Amino acid sequence: MKKKLIDSLPFKRRVTGRTNYKKRMALLKSEHPRLVIRKSVKNINMALAEYGEKGDKILLSVNSRSLDKLGWKADKGNVPSAYLTGFLLGKKAKHSGIESAVLDMGLSSSVKGSRIYAAVAGALDAGMKIPQNPEILPAKDRLNGTHIAKYAEALKNDKIKYEKQFGLYLKKNIDPSHLPKHFEEVKNKIIKA
Repeated sequence: MKKKLIDSLPFKRRVTGRTNYKKRMALLKSEHPRLVIRKSVKNINMALAEYGEKGDKILLSVNSRSLDKLGWKADKGNVPSAYLTGFLLGKKAKHSGIESAVLDMGLSSSVKGSRIYAAVAGALDAGMKIPQNPEILPAKDRLNGTHIAKYAEALKNDKIKYEKQFGLYLKKNIDPSHLPKHFEEVKNKIIKA
């Protein structure tokens, strides 16, 4: 007798470990747009997504590379750039009439003060409503890059380590010890735009 084929197979994205469907269903039940944040070493990608039967619909998306147009010269994968990316997305969302969302971190681990929560802090400061615990957000001095400026000041005496650590900043003619000032300039451009 011929064996019957298995009636249902698990979803391919579940098998490959790219989607947690239980977590996704909980987010979709909220009936709010999802604030999708994905990070890489050199970049932060953010999008507001809404469920659709044929696939999710992206309402708005922002990438940390879009900070170049506003004059951001520093690294695009650090905490200050994540905050500015979130702030930019929050401003665009408010102009589009989207005021609230739920956070979708995907398979990323929840780490207190991480770049993901820096991006959430930026969206919150722009006026969006996102359910979260305020204790998990980074401190204000980390959001504006003060911690990077202090580390740069500490390394200035050792020229080899300083140039190795901040070589990209120096190539772009930005002094890492002045990063908080540069951060405020870009943030003001976002506010005025």
